[in-house]
Amino acid sequence: MSARVAFVIVSHSASLAAGVAELAAQMAPDVHFEAAGGTEDGRIGTSYDRVEAALEAALEAATGEGGGVIVLTDLGSATMTVESVIDMSDDAERIRFVDTALVEGAVASAVRAQLGDDLDQVAAVAASLAPRMEDIDAPGAPEAAGAPRAGEETPSASASSELRARGEAVVADPVGLHARPAAAFVRLAASFDADITVNGADGGSVLELMALGVTQGQRVLIEATGADATRAVAALTDMLERTDNHTCELKETT
Repeated sequence: MSARVAFVIVSHSASLAAGVAELAAQMAPDVHFEAAGGTEDGRIGTSYDRVEAALEAALEAATGEGGGVIVLTDLGSATMTVESVIDMSDDAERIRFVDTALVEGAVASAVRAQLGDDLDQVAAVAASLAPRMEDIDAPGAPEAAGAPRAGEETPSASASSELRARGEAVVADPVGLHARPAAAFVRLAASFDADITVNGADGGSVLELMALGVTQGQRVLIEATGADATRAVAALTDMLERTDNHTCELKETT
C-alpha cells in the first residue's frame, strides 16, 4: 500500500538525486520517490523537463485525502527550476517545495510519510531540518535535542499524571540502531499512544536515533509516557533484542 505523500529529489547531479532517493526509500518502503538530477545529456545541472516529468509521476502516485508531493533540492539553480515548474503546474496546491537540508530532510520526512502523515505534516518535518541562521552565525556545540530555547518554559515533571514505563534492551542488529533499524523503530513507536525516548533521544525521530551511534551489543534505555507506555516499551524491547530474552524491567507510575 503506497503512502499518500510522494517525493521528488532534485539535484545538479543525477547520481546524487538517485542516491538520496535510494537512501530515503530504504527507510520508507511504501513511499514513492522520483529522482530528477542532471541534464538530458548527462552533464551537471538541472533540467526543467526532467523535473516536470518527475513531478507529474509523483503526483500520480500521491493519492488520497491530504496527499501530495514534497520537492527537495540541493542548490540554488535547482530551486529556481523547481519553482518554475510548480508555477506552471495545474496541481500546484498539492505540491510543497521545502528549502531544507537535502539528505536529512528527505530521510526524516519520508519516515513520517510512511507513517501516514498528510502533506502539510510531512512538509513541516522536512522544514524542521533546515539550518538555522543562529547555528550558522555562531558555530559551536549543537543544542541538545529537546532542550528548551531561550524564552521557552520547561514542562513541570509533576504536571503529568500519565502512565510511565521504562526498560533496558541490548541491541542485537549487526548495524546497531542505524538507518533501517532506526526507521523500523520509529514506525513501531508511532503505533502506540505514548511519547518514547531512547537514551533521551526522541523515539519518533530517525535522525536523533541514528545520532546516538548505538552499536550491536550496546544496552539502551527505553522510556515511555502515555496510555500505551507499558506495551510500547515491551514491544520495542522485543524488536531491538530480537530474542526471547527480555532484559526489560517495567516500572509504572501514575
